[in-house]
Amino acid sequence: MHIVVIGGGVIGLSTALRLSQDGHRVVVHDPALGKGASWVAGGMLAPLSEGWPGEHELLHLGAASLARWPDFAARLPGPSVFSATGSVTVALDSADAADLRTVAEWVGEQGHELEILGRAQLRELEPALAQNIRLGLLAPTELSVDNRALVAALEQGCLDAGVEFVAAPVETIPDADQVVLAAGAQSAALWPTLPVRPVKGEILRLRRRPSAAPPPQRTVRGTVHGRAIYLVPRGDGLVVGATQYESGQDTQVTVAGVRDLIADAERLMPSIGEYELYETAAGLRPMSPDGLPIIGRLSPQVIVATGHGRNGILLAPITADAVAALIAGEEMSEAKAATPERFSHIHSPQIERTP
Repeated sequence: MHIVVIGGGVIGLSTALRLSQDGHRVVVHDPALGKGASWVAGGMLAPLSEGWPGEHELLHLGAASLARWPDFAARLPGPSVFSATGSVTVALDSADAADLRTVAEWVGEQGHELEILGRAQLRELEPALAQNIRLGLLAPTELSVDNRALVAALEQGCLDAGVEFVAAPVETIPDADQVVLAAGAQSAALWPTLPVRPVKGEILRLRRRPSAAPPPQRTVRGTVHGRAIYLVPRGDGLVVGATQYESGQDTQVTVAGVRDLIADAERLMPSIGEYELYETAAGLRPMSPDGLPIIGRLSPQVIVATGHGRNGILLAPITADAVAALIAGEEMSEAKAATPERFSHIHSPQIERTP
């Protein structure tokens, strides 16, 4: 088939690569390939430690995609895109510690491996962490990837597979056998009934200086004053994120955002002040009303793959597989919870297809 993919972030590129490998002629439309939310992402693959009682569908979807990641990454050209193995979620007070025990118990009941760590165990595992951390939750099978290395590998993989790239912006659904709408937070501009909104997130990129302590070997997550904070290892330092604001299309980095990220990161890793702050950036996460992505058919011609929120990189493998199944006239049971059918109004766009 002739398939057009609208959106050249990690979701669009992963889908384009998979469809091209299936033998289709694929064209990706994006005026700024890989420079949206994918460029700003932390790269955490952490569906287990972020689990919460009652969120069965999100846990199931995320765990299924995490299991696909080793094979998915092995098929990409170039060096490995993984930056760390394992993640640790930490508790600074008794309420956070109680939450970690709740997560460990519930996720364990779903059949996944998590381990509670005491203060001494945590310090032995990650010496750079603050001494006053009360408790840790280790997810040994979770991973993190270098998001920018991933974008580069996906782009090269697509080129190797014969995918075409078009930099011109798309204003209406183009004429093709099939169209995959994977434009992230901008998807609703092409299909107005899509319940996807942009949520701004700011991140910091830090580089270790010679005098600074080594960064953690695993992704570290925590909560400070109700704000989520994470430290994701990179080869030469850390990515620190991420703020969350409902601010429309604003992608400017704010002083308050940088201040909060640095202050919260220091609560987890006091020596982080010795690192070099060499980049600040902000992106727009595509959020759905219920926190699950939207993956499925909108019409006989159009398939949607958007609304991944903070989990776009994690869910890239399973999204690509789900779209490939739909193109083949099938449905993948593991992605059933992401169907657009859960939103009753979504199949009524007031748009025209180009001639």
